[in-house]
Formats: sequence, structure tokens, C-alpha cells
Amino acid sequence: MSTPGTSSRVCENPTTHRSLWSRLAERLKLESADREPRPQGAVGRGDSHRFAREHRAQKGSALLTVLWISAALSAIALSVSSTVRSETNRVSTAADGLRAWYLASGSVERAIQWMCWGNQYRNPDGTPKFYDWNKVPRMFMSFPSGDAIVELIPESTKFNINTASPSDLLRVVSVVTGDLGRAQQIVDGILDWRGSGYPSIFDQYYSTINPTFRARHASFQEIEELLLVRGVTPEIYYGNYVPDGQGHLYATGGLRDSLSVWGSAGPFDINTASSAVMQAVGVPAAGADAVIARRQLQAFKNMGEAGALGVPLPRLQIGGNVIWTLRGTARLKRPDGSPSEVVRTAGAVVKILDPDVYPDMPVHILRWYDDDWSESAITPPSGVPQP
Repeated sequence: MSTPGTSSRVCENPTTHRSLWSRLAERLKLESADREPRPQGAVGRGDSHRFAREHRAQKGSALLTVLWISAALSAIALSVSSTVRSETNRVSTAADGLRAWYLASGSVERAIQWMCWGNQYRNPDGTPKFYDWNKVPRMFMSFPSGDAIVELIPESTKFNINTASPSDLLRVVSVVTGDLGRAQQIVDGILDWRGSGYPSIFDQYYSTINPTFRARHASFQEIEELLLVRGVTPEIYYGNYVPDGQGHLYATGGLRDSLSVWGSAGPFDINTASSAVMQAVGVPAAGADAVIARRQLQAFKNMGEAGALGVPLPRLQIGGNVIWTLRGTARLKRPDGSPSEVVRTAGAVVKILDPDVYPDMPVHILRWYDDDWSESAITPPSGVPQP
């Protein structure tokens, strides 16, 4: 008979007691068997457990390796696809730009041809078929892939920058800049550039900027040299856009529209002279606006029509243009026919002579601009007619 205590509780379940002892004996037998020497190549039960654990570890490492390789390949594929997409867009944009450039340069060449034909070819009603010298100096051309505007700007309606008087220069630059002090600085720079004095305070300034250069101290050979003159900015040279009372932007002409190396001292063509030139020769600002508004509707055929406006028109005339600047701006069409954002502008300075007097070579290309800038490159606000 057992006494109360631990032994009595153990003996209460003899089946459990025997099961524990049997498992312990089996474990000891396995360990002793593993310690006994075995023939070469024989595998014990303990080794099989160890091999199973190693095999499972190897399987886990292989899975991690596959996952890492898959992630690396996915990253490479994403990078390649992004690069291919970017290159495809870049090539597409470059191709559209090239198409627009061909349209722009082709429109300039077509405009030169039309100007040479002039009044030689006429419509059934007697009007010129291609170009009327008495019309507004713009040509609108439509192509299957886009539209183009060609601006015809005579150089003789600009002041000659190499011979214009300081007073004429000051008046025209003051109108363009709207700042008399800055205009005086620019005029002083122009006079220094085309003058023979060396060295000058302007040369000291040019030697301090980067890159340094020297003023020509001779006649301007290209009007683009104005961009080097102290005080002249791209906005002053090319023109800018300013808002009106309703918030719409309108273009203001730059110095390149009023000064030229092929210009004159007047009289200037009233149908093409810029507002700055007209104000510089004595036309009031309101009168210049009235002239521009009238000629946009219909060109003046004689000075009597211009005099009907009731404003003084000194140093102005009709015609007298031989050298022209042509700027062709082309804008591609979308598949639905609407204008796209791809725009290119090409330009040329040409000398067009009378084909009856110079039949062999009536056209001389003085300058060609593969990449020009025009106000027509900006989409006009709503309400302004498109070409």
C-alpha cells in the first residue's frame, strides 16, 4: 500500500509511466547505435534526420535566391521599359519638330516664289493669284499636315543702325523700352559700338562680363550684334508680350523690328513701318495705332487714303521696298485637324529685284535662319482668327 506523496501519484497511471520509460529506452538505443562503427556508406537514423534538416535549409536558400533574382529582373525590365518609352517619345517629338521645320522653311521658299511671280498670274476677276504687293504683308498657307504664316517685313521701313542720327535712335529705342534712361544707355552703347573710340567705358564693362569680348568699333555687320550692346536684353531685341486691361497678352515689337543694317533714313512705307518707327518720325502714338488698325483691314493704296485719318504722317510713303525679311511659322495639325503644340519658325533676308529687269537672278538670299523667333509662334488668345 503506497503512502501519499509523489510515488503514489506516479503509480496512479502505470500506462503513462511505462510509455515514458519506453521512449527513453528507444532514444538511448538510437544514440548507442549511432556511436557504433558502421560500414562505409551506411547511414544511421540520426544522420537521416540531419540530412533532412540540411536539405530543408538548402531548399529555403534556393527559394530566397530565386526571389532576389526575380526582383532584380523586374527592376531591370522596369528600367528598360521606362528608357524605351522615353526614347520613343523623344524620337517622336524630334520627328514632329523636323516635320514642322520643313513646313516652315518650305513656306518661306514658297513665299519667295509667290513674291517673284507677283502680278504675273491673275484670277478670273483680275486680282493677283499668288501675291498682291498692295495687300497686308502676310501670307497664310495650309498644308495637309499643318498651317503656316509667313510675315513679310521690308528692311527699308527700319532705321539703318549704322547711319541713323542719335536723336532718331533715342526716339525709337525710347518707344520700344518705355524707359528714357535705359534708352539713353542703349543709344550710347550703339554709338560706342559703331564709333572708332577705343578704349571706352563700355570696353571696360565688356571685359568684366563672362565671356569677355571687345566692341567692334566699326559698323554693325549683323543686327544680332545688338544683343551684345550694354543694356539690350532678348526682350528688348525680340519684343515681348504684355497684358492689356482684360488680361489678354499682346505683342510689343522689339528693336529688330525698327533697326536694321539694310535700313534707311526714310521715308518709310506706311503699310509696313512699325509703331516705334512711326512714333520716332513724329506720328503720335494714337495716330500710329489708327494707321496699324486701318492697314490690317486694307493696305493703303496712296497717301491720300492715309491722310483721311487726320493725323500727321511725316517721312512716310507708299512702297519702296527691295530687301525683305521673311519669317515662316508652321504649326502641325493633330489627327482631328486641330492645331498641335509643335511649332517651328524659319526665316530669311532676301533681296527681290524686278524679274523683268533681272530675269536671270531676281532673288538674292542675304541671310537664312534655320531657327528663328516669331510672335506667330505663340497661340493667339481666343477670338483671334487662326490661319
